[in-house]
Amino acid sequence: MKKERFFLSMVIFLTLSMILAACGNKEESGEKTGNDKEVKPKFISILTGGTGGTYYPLGGSFAEIIKDATGIETNAETSGASAENMTTLKNGDAEIAFSQTDIASYAVNGKLMFETNKVDNVKAIATLYPETIQIVTTKDSGITSVQDLKGKKVSVGAPGSGTAANAEQILEVHGMTFADIQKQDLSFDESTQGIQDGTIDAAFVTAGTPTGAVEGLGATEDVVIVPIEQGKIDDLIKKYPFYVKNEIPSGTYGLETAVTTVAVQAMLVAKSDLSEDVVYDITKAIFENLDKVTHAKGKLIKVENALTGVGIDVHPGAQKYFDEKGVKAQ
Repeated sequence: MKKERFFLSMVIFLTLSMILAACGNKEESGEKTGNDKEVKPKFISILTGGTGGTYYPLGGSFAEIIKDATGIETNAETSGASAENMTTLKNGDAEIAFSQTDIASYAVNGKLMFETNKVDNVKAIATLYPETIQIVTTKDSGITSVQDLKGKKVSVGAPGSGTAANAEQILEVHGMTFADIQKQDLSFDESTQGIQDGTIDAAFVTAGTPTGAVEGLGATEDVVIVPIEQGKIDDLIKKYPFYVKNEIPSGTYGLETAVTTVAVQAMLVAKSDLSEDVVYDITKAIFENLDKVTHAKGKLIKVENALTGVGIDVHPGAQKYFDEKGVKAQ
């Protein structure tokens, strides 16, 4: 009888040990415990871009804000920026990332460079600031409209890049294709050098303004930024909702008047399985502590613009915060 009681006690002890161990593992991994209370992750990684760009320092500020507000250890990591970031999230190797809105849209819809690598586990947190599409040329070129690019030597950025896609879509709404221009696949620096040397006539540049390469061109040439007409802007946004209307102010690159164009947006995205509560806390932390962002682009980030041109589904946690603030998609 004593032996039977001993074995029974051992079975009960081992069973309880296994249950407690399972609960402990759930808490360590950030899963829900038995009472369905959400346990915050211990660590979050934010994918940014290269150290010389805007994403990395901005991501560093966001990481500090999130850590201070939520208690979650958060780190900003260098990366190859938008396209690489989307693939890394798809592979489950990070939680949050920066991306351009157009690249995020291509990723979740399996378009262009993501045609064979669709990303189906990412949702938007918010858009941040514009990345302006600039059609750069000089006064001597005689180019004053998009239609004037026909037959000219025009750089559209590196093959498969976001800039190349922007160029193709803008030409499209003007009834043109790459076949209508003498397409050149050059980096921004190569493009502005080519314009200066006279080997190309114009270039598409997608970047925050003022852009260093274009400023450099302006030191020796009278820079012209080709405007996009309002009707064509409307057509573009209707077909590709990740675009927004944008304006390059007078004085930029020595421009005498402001130039109307379009922009995609820099945005913050998250893995869709990151919990609603955690993403809510992260979104709230960022938008209620923008005064702690040291980078100049922080001044352009506003909660009222957080859903402008977002282009993909918004994470429920972020949407909950924007609903509280009365922010609507534009």
